[in-house]
Amino acid sequence: MPARGGAQLSRRLGQKRQRLLEAERHQSPPDGAWTPSPTEPHVGLPVTLGPQRSIYFSSPNSRPARLGSEFFDQPAVPLARAFLGQVLVRRLDDGTELRGRIVETEAYLGPEDEAAHSRGGRQTPRNRSMFMEPGTLYVYLIYGMYFCMNVSSRGDGACVLLRALEPLGGLETMRQLRSTLRKGAASRALKDRELCSGPSKLCQALAIDRSFDQRDLAKDKAVWLERGPPGSSEPAVVAAARVGIGHAGEWAQKPLRFYIQGSPWVSVVNRAAERNMQA
Repeated sequence: MPARGGAQLSRRLGQKRQRLLEAERHQSPPDGAWTPSPTEPHVGLPVTLGPQRSIYFSSPNSRPARLGSEFFDQPAVPLARAFLGQVLVRRLDDGTELRGRIVETEAYLGPEDEAAHSRGGRQTPRNRSMFMEPGTLYVYLIYGMYFCMNVSSRGDGACVLLRALEPLGGLETMRQLRSTLRKGAASRALKDRELCSGPSKLCQALAIDRSFDQRDLAKDKAVWLERGPPGSSEPAVVAAARVGIGHAGEWAQKPLRFYIQGSPWVSVVNRAAERNMQA
């Protein structure tokens, strides 16, 4: 009995050792990579990741690139300056995205500002957007044919007019839109610097019309603002008189237009204001 029991124990140990060796061979392929069995649940990255977040709403560091409500919640003058260098994005119905870097703005300070549509505290159906939350678009018609796009700021009746963009993406589509909508000289091909060098021009180039009035620039799916890429140095900003407001008395001369000095995309250059900067 002792001899027979020892033989059985030895046989069982040998069988167990063989099973362990076979298990190790299955679990450790030659290249060291683990290959899951088809019947095992697989916890890990799927073969396809599916739709990804748009690059226009997240940066490589997973921080939101789209500027939110807090950006717009500041008085008109600092907001007008803060807009410079940021990127305005317009997504058309077919998915095409048009992009432009803001290079020129004007600040309108509300009821006290004789050049503002809200001067004297006037509220009408047309200018209601000026009294809405910061970041609300105020789009209005001028001369019966052109649109201008403003963004409300902190303070009732205050806003910022977007005057000019440096086109960054979708230039051919911008050119087509401008050629279709502009009046006269339609046969002449527009140069890049002519596409968005004025408030009505940029509205044409981005297909912005009255239907965009009262939209929230922080939340809208067809138009939004992204933080511009950082530059090697802060651009020089010129403060000059606003354009086309000769009726506004002393307010016509206040330096409430801001543009990036040296930008070829600016609508109107004020050499006197630039000389005063250097004095």
